[in-house]
Amino acid sequence: MPLAVDIRKTFESAERRFTLDVSFKASTQRVVLFGPSGAGKTLTLQAIAGLLRPDEGKITLNGDTLFDSARGVDLRPQARRVGYLFQDYALFPHLNVRQNIGFGLQQGWLNPRARIAHPQVDYWLDALELRSVAGNHPAQLSGGQKQRVALARALVAQPRLLLLDEPFSALDSVLRQRMRRELSDLQTRLDIPMVLITHDPDDVAAFGDQVVQATDGCVRENQPFTGYVRSEP
Repeated sequence: MPLAVDIRKTFESAERRFTLDVSFKASTQRVVLFGPSGAGKTLTLQAIAGLLRPDEGKITLNGDTLFDSARGVDLRPQARRVGYLFQDYALFPHLNVRQNIGFGLQQGWLNPRARIAHPQVDYWLDALELRSVAGNHPAQLSGGQKQRVALARALVAQPRLLLLDEPFSALDSVLRQRMRRELSDLQTRLDIPMVLITHDPDDVAAFGDQVVQATDGCVRENQPFTGYVRSEP
């Protein structure tokens, strides 16, 4: 996965000044951005996805420029073809499972029909074992089902990169282990590159072919995972 990120952005408020200064190159199919809360991991993911505009820098994916402040390039999120799995899943509560997945195929903000028929939606309903709850709304789903719906919505548009923001933090320990295995198997089968952010060393062990370790807005390490994660100071 030739992903190169070299960005800077400063946030200022009356109480705090925070500078995001991240520079790394990803060369594997699985990259983990690891660090404590407040390190700037989610901000980095948002910048890659086009949800946050850096003050300066450059982001490229597979040789294509997603953002370049010097050249005035800032592709819209849809044009980047990047799937994003939010930490809270961000499912639409008024839409059923089929509609939530189908929303990933929509242009604009019109809700898909309740019985949307689309081969890609049907494919992911079956692939992630969601067919039996296709007509259910998010409030009727388990934590694992919600995650799979959010993952299906991210994958239905066939992104060339998948971004995952703390994907297991809302799950209990047993379900977390199972969903790690399921996500690992799915990513291997699809061979889709992904960047996952976490503060959990177990996630690093499961997905950290390459680890980008960050603290206080800055990258601290960028290396292949060797099975050892240093504790935070």
